[in-house]
Amino acid sequence: MNEDTTQHMLQQAKQWVYEAGDLIKEMMERPYEINTKKDRKDLVTEVDKATEQFLLDRIRNVYPHHQVMGEEGVGEKVESLDGTVWIIDPIDGTMNFVHQGRFFAISVGIYVDGVGEIGLIYDVMNDDLYEARRGGGAYKNGKALNRLDQTKAIDDALVGLNNVWATPNRRLKEEAIHDLVRHVKGTRSYGSAALEFAFIAEGIIDAYVTMRLAPWDVAAGMILVDEVGGKTSRVDGEPLDLLRENTVLCANQAIHDDVLRYIVPK
Repeated sequence: MNEDTTQHMLQQAKQWVYEAGDLIKEMMERPYEINTKKDRKDLVTEVDKATEQFLLDRIRNVYPHHQVMGEEGVGEKVESLDGTVWIIDPIDGTMNFVHQGRFFAISVGIYVDGVGEIGLIYDVMNDDLYEARRGGGAYKNGKALNRLDQTKAIDDALVGLNNVWATPNRRLKEEAIHDLVRHVKGTRSYGSAALEFAFIAEGIIDAYVTMRLAPWDVAAGMILVDEVGGKTSRVDGEPLDLLRENTVLCANQAIHDDVLRYIVPK
């Protein structure tokens, strides 16, 4: 994809994301339907679905030959990353959206033949747009984000970590997580994977660990983090597969491998 095409697509995607944010805020002003998916903690609302449909309609109208993968299944089932694929989460952090009315984001990643070209994460209620174009750096509200500090040490790191992984669970040895918690400067949990990635890119936190994320949770954030010198992998150190769920470690490259040593699958 040439630079002019990428730049035009970026500007078009930004416009649609801002418009989608306005739609969300408008729908929040009146009662909306809330349902569950896999279990009572996995929420979906009519706002999620309407926002995904809004974005899908805009994309298909302008780019009818592009594929669209979305969390709520409005788009087609994507089985290959060949060509141009938009990977969308209309509301990342639906639990936060429902219970707090904030700390959620729209996430849009655009991939061409499996390579991340454009990443957008929009913190709707704070009106903060994080954007990145492959090879063009990462930005917050139009201001360039600094490269991550490559002298960062793990004992001075703030790590995004849901406390469920420090309790008995089926996926990780919680004793190793206890060691990680004792070793780092502190931990935080924001309830939105997209925002955790954005905060790593901004340098607000230094790493994020979780054991199950879908492609739409990470597609945009991976591009942002890569542009400032971060690294995203599975917890076995292998690259992510954007056609299925993954375990995830995203971190400042300076501490990525150090954090990885504390992530011990059962």
